[in-house]
Amino acid sequence: MSLINTQVVDFKVQAYHNGEFKEVTNETIKGQWSVFFFYPADFTFVCPTELGDLADNYSKFQEMGCEVYSVSTDTHFVHKAWADASETIAKIKYPMLADPTGTLARGFGVMIEEEGLALRGTFIVNPEGQIKAYEIHDLGIGRNAEELVRKVQAAQFVAEHGDQVCPAKWQPGAETLTPSLDLVGKL
Repeated sequence: MSLINTQVVDFKVQAYHNGEFKEVTNETIKGQWSVFFFYPADFTFVCPTELGDLADNYSKFQEMGCEVYSVSTDTHFVHKAWADASETIAKIKYPMLADPTGTLARGFGVMIEEEGLALRGTFIVNPEGQIKAYEIHDLGIGRNAEELVRKVQAAQFVAEHGDQVCPAKWQPGAETLTPSLDLVGKL
């Protein structure tokens, strides 16, 4: 079953964010674009490369009015310990959500029940709390934050210009398409 256009599940979790513990809920995310970036576990191998890549591109998300939430089934205490132990994780400025009960991982369909871990799932959520795009990877396949920036830009463009759509490899400022009978079979 597709999660496109479904509402984010109700949730209330702890986060490690800018040296503090904070509560984040499904109400917190309303009113702005959000990215939920699930990863298997703290203190692992591919995960810090992805989270570091997100940290390096975080200002681009902020410029678009988009908050990034990394999520694992670790606790907020483990997130803090990882930030204290790793230069890569220490540079993270976005909230790191703790999902030790798996509520979010199950709600987004990425929970690996027998391992208590999340798959690498990336979800773009609009200001109304609806999932507009997502991608799920197996554990060994890392993601690219620059491509995620492009996807958020495309989702925002389509939301603002409902009669236009973004073709493959679209970048802001590039030509879009206006679906119509005249385009059928012409592309």
